[in-house]
Amino acid sequence: MTCRGLNRASICAGDADRSHFLDLLDAMTERFRVRVHAYVLMTNHYHLLLETPQANASRAMQWLNVSYSIWFNRKHRRCGPLFQGRFKSVLVDGEGSWALEASIYIHLNPVRRAAYSASKRQRAAQRQGISAELTNDTIRAQLKVLREWQWSSYWDYAGRRPKPDWLTCDELWSRASGGRKNPQIAFRDCVEERITQGRPVEMESRTTAGLVFGEEGFVAKVRRWLEDQPIPGVAEKPQMRQMKKWVPFETVKAAVERIHGEKWDVFRDRRGDWGRDMVLVLAHRHGGLTYPELAQVVGMKPPAVAAAIRLMKRRLADSRSKSGHKMKQVEDEISSIQT
Repeated sequence: MTCRGLNRASICAGDADRSHFLDLLDAMTERFRVRVHAYVLMTNHYHLLLETPQANASRAMQWLNVSYSIWFNRKHRRCGPLFQGRFKSVLVDGEGSWALEASIYIHLNPVRRAAYSASKRQRAAQRQGISAELTNDTIRAQLKVLREWQWSSYWDYAGRRPKPDWLTCDELWSRASGGRKNPQIAFRDCVEERITQGRPVEMESRTTAGLVFGEEGFVAKVRRWLEDQPIPGVAEKPQMRQMKKWVPFETVKAAVERIHGEKWDVFRDRRGDWGRDMVLVLAHRHGGLTYPELAQVVGMKPPAVAAAIRLMKRRLADSRSKSGHKMKQVEDEISSIQT
């Protein structure tokens, strides 16, 4: 779950505000019987990894945002909405390492927001919580950001302070350690190795239409749930109603790679290459990804994504272009991968 301040404005004016937000998380777990597995509270947004046994995510999140907004407005003598619209949610596969990966993504949020801007490739890496150029200075700087940001559950998982009763850590500790070593050390290693070894957190590229993070079998299961018994707080989303039509980004990428004869990392940044733009078109058309979501996945800006898609569509409309034939080949390949 994530929610952002209105117009990206601050939702915390100081540590007292952050402490009160955490007090509300405590109250939310008791009131709604939700489990908080991970969190990070930034200046203008927050992320939560929640488990909702009673399928009441919408009620819990509405209560949290309204309660905090009323308190914040009274304290700071302001009026009007504090948060920008409804919270955004991603369904996370409870099996395998998916929840652990989501928690690492959350805990590296302060690193992603740190100011290490440079080339397009570096910006794409930073959105995944790492730097494209691994120097000793860069590694030290990013580890410093991670270790000094106390307003996340990373300190609790890494054993830097006693965890609060309302934070559920045992499940992710177990997945990080595999029962083979100290769970706090194991979890810390899992997170910090993403920085020291330059291993990306592949959440955006593996999230189906920005709403489901898990194996394709889990995505199919969500589709069946929505058809047979809609999930409260989720099924009303227009994107969810299109789940049966969605194709995961990885499936689109794999299909283009097969027809292209090269890997995505080889042709992605090659100027004038049809492969990247076709991935964008198909991920937008069949995967339901918006331009901003595609921009995050491929390391581009949304206007550049829009321009690339427009260019590819013009090529597809030109009967003299070979793009139409390539498109048919790729779409046939996608169908064979899905079946």
